[in-house]
Amino acid sequence: MNKVKSNLTAYTYLSPALLSIFVLTLLPVVYTVFISFTNYNMYNLDGYSFVGWKNYEILLQGAIKNVFFSVLLWTILFATLSTLLSYFMGLGLAVLLNNPLMVESRIYRSLLIIPWALPATIALLSWQGLFNEQYGGINQVLTIFGMAEGIPWMTDAFWARTGIILVNMWLGFPFMMSICLGALQSIPPTLYEVANVEGASRWHAFRRITLPLTVKVSVPLVVASFASNFNNFGNIYMITQGGPAKVNSQFAGSTDILASMVYKMTVWSNRYDLSATLSIVIFLIVGALTLVNLRMSGAFKE
Repeated sequence: MNKVKSNLTAYTYLSPALLSIFVLTLLPVVYTVFISFTNYNMYNLDGYSFVGWKNYEILLQGAIKNVFFSVLLWTILFATLSTLLSYFMGLGLAVLLNNPLMVESRIYRSLLIIPWALPATIALLSWQGLFNEQYGGINQVLTIFGMAEGIPWMTDAFWARTGIILVNMWLGFPFMMSICLGALQSIPPTLYEVANVEGASRWHAFRRITLPLTVKVSVPLVVASFASNFNNFGNIYMITQGGPAKVNSQFAGSTDILASMVYKMTVWSNRYDLSATLSIVIFLIVGALTLVNLRMSGAFKE
């Protein structure tokens, strides 16, 4: 009887959180799944009907198949390059800052963490201005060095994608640097002393001691960062709005990832059925990445 009473008391205290999760998380997910099996869009808001797997067939085999797989490939490439470049840049800076002989390391850490400390919206709008092809700071500097035409950051697909990845790397490396600094400081100094006694070079010590032990600690967070970049709608939309435009692709531009493609399907084209279907696909992909992350972090061992 006491156990039942204790459980009821616990659930009473948890009920606001459980109710919030049910209303704000579970119900929208269930509704999105339902919409993905209907033909619900702007033209039949009151008369939509159940269509089964048709929307999934359109997405994977139908008219927008090429657009979907093209955007999926770019999304994977964008998330992978953004994560890896941020990680290795952060790791390189962490190794330099972890040198005990560097007296000014605290000053450098404070300066290098600025991109992480800045509000993301302000930083992204600043980069949007820098990428302006006529008046942007980057092209103005390139003009001084003799590149009169500058770089077509907003009108050429290759350069637009390159710019987006560079911005994401700039925003992401302070986080990776902080992770790697923590991992480096957890490595016992005796390992390096033994390596020095054995005559190992600095590169050999880095390759055999620093890199494996740092990667072991940071991989779960890197996987989580990849999942975050996979859905990084804000960085894409605030700089290029998914542009430049692609031929025969009404739902996605050259820099659109799956998340911004869902936004355009919903807000621009009012195809709620297809956007719900694509949301479910994204959910499954990110869910699989989260599962990998939990396994790598050892969360299932208990």
